[in-house]
Amino acid sequence: MAFPRPGGNSSLQQSEPFVDSGFDIFEWHEQFQSCVRYFVDHAQHHGPIQAVAAFVNIQLPFQSAVRPILSSAGTASPSPVPAPGSSSSSSSASRPPPPPPPQSIPLGAVHSPSPLSRVSLVPYIRRLVATGFDFPAVLHGFFGDDWMAGIGPLLEAERRNYLFAAKSDTWLQVKTSYDMADGQTVPFLRPLQNVSEKEIVVAETNWSEWLAMQDWMLGPRAPEDERGGIKQED
Repeated sequence: MAFPRPGGNSSLQQSEPFVDSGFDIFEWHEQFQSCVRYFVDHAQHHGPIQAVAAFVNIQLPFQSAVRPILSSAGTASPSPVPAPGSSSSSSSASRPPPPPPPQSIPLGAVHSPSPLSRVSLVPYIRRLVATGFDFPAVLHGFFGDDWMAGIGPLLEAERRNYLFAAKSDTWLQVKTSYDMADGQTVPFLRPLQNVSEKEIVVAETNWSEWLAMQDWMLGPRAPEDERGGIKQED
């Protein structure tokens, strides 16, 4: 399944995230931050998300034994919100309450980083991809209404990485690469789900580019077919 990006271009030669000339990284970052806030303030406290996280064996930020993160504001408990897709406004459900007004910081004091700066969504995207849970309903539940624009490019890349990992090594080595510390081993692997022909073609093109990279077939030495692009692997 290929997920669109803001200003996306269907050209295979511009398929990588952040390479597309129509991609606005600053606009993307705002939407990505919206996904992080939704995940921290709402999703991780929602029963179905906790169930999925438990099943695929990955800790949520509030479950961390060291410096747990309960909300984007720090230690305050999040206010309950309707689940995604409920009768309440979907857009309001995916956005946390406005942050408290900034407080003055004494001269010379060290400014503490935002709790959001300690949260990475990539481990969760990787785990959902590897276990076959990266379908729209789950992604919406984890990351809110902005998930497609906010984590779509990362999801596309991680799905392709999973294909590359399967092609590069054995099942055991692939599983090991998806295991995490503190007992958060991946309980099972599933073949990539809901794959489209377009996604396979893009992966083939990028894999061929990687093979060319291994052989230093770059720049003026890059192999070209009749379309002027990198040859696909037979």
